[in-house]
Amino acid sequence: MAELTNKVPADVRTEFGKGFARRLRAKGQIPAVVYGHGAETVHVSVPAHQIGLLLRKKNAILDLQINGESHLVLVKDVQKDPVLQIIEHLDLVAITKGEKVLVEVPIHVIGTAQSGTVLEHDVKSVSVEAEATHIPEFIDVSVEGARPGYRVLLGDLVLPAGTTLVGDPEAVVVHVNVPDGADSAESDSELAAEEADDAAHADHKDEIHAEKHDAEKAAALADAELSGANAAKSE
Repeated sequence: MAELTNKVPADVRTEFGKGFARRLRAKGQIPAVVYGHGAETVHVSVPAHQIGLLLRKKNAILDLQINGESHLVLVKDVQKDPVLQIIEHLDLVAITKGEKVLVEVPIHVIGTAQSGTVLEHDVKSVSVEAEATHIPEFIDVSVEGARPGYRVLLGDLVLPAGTTLVGDPEAVVVHVNVPDGADSAESDSELAAEEADDAAHADHKDEIHAEKHDAEKAAALADAELSGANAAKSE
């Protein structure tokens, strides 16, 4: 199998419209437009199969071969059929080596959080500024052994050299918490414990009240017996 290369043959096209685009795709080609650096917009067609393989990587850089000349471009936008997911059109931005570009880079979570927890992805990708020819494929975020309450902020991300974060450094990237069911179970057990405590206090209160009542009754009987004895002596 031939090694996949980002050198892509591109033919300049002068025809436009949906009908022409359909005929191009039927021939295994994709219509695309190249713009940027103040140069005149160039309309080209590129091989669909090779492009499909290259676009497996986010922020793909293509080396377009146009009329024997090399043109570096960044894939800026991919238009697909909403049902068939076939690539219908590409927007390509001209770049130069060493140039800084603003791109979205996917977050790659590695590791496993503590058992019984839930990992929440607050953002799937982050905006960064990087050299056009050195854009990171993804940014790693480790959650190995993370406990409830653990979180990673944008400012905590470790970025490759030459890459700068664009965005609020206090924004949350991922965080770990306990499942809602666990919260509910814990609340139920706490409520049951509180009810048990209340019942125990109530029983204890009843016992104290009964003991007090018995003591008062015994005291009253003792007073009555003493009064009767004193009356008998007087007679």
